[in-house]
Amino acid sequence: MNIEKIIKEKQGTIVDVRSAEEFSGGHVAGSINIPLQEIPQRIEEIKNLKTPLVLCCASGNRSGQAHRYLIQQGIECYNGGSWQDVNQYQPQTL
Repeated sequence: MNIEKIIKEKQGTIVDVRSAEEFSGGHVAGSINIPLQEIPQRIEEIKNLKTPLVLCCASGNRSGQAHRYLIQQGIECYNGGSWQDVNQYQPQTL
């Protein structure tokens, strides 16, 4: 699956796994914030999100960790890398 296509066509959910503080400082429009350390406790909530999930963070490290965990839980997801990279794929509105 092409991450750019998922984002541009709004086929899934963008999940930012940075801290709430980092998220409030800037994030992808329409994304939701589930900090990495909260993922195990919020797994049922995550299972109810529209898949595939596109995970992002500051650099791609935490989203990579989240990706490995969620794949083990049977959740379709992709590591989008940094939130700025994911944001570049968003349809631009004027």
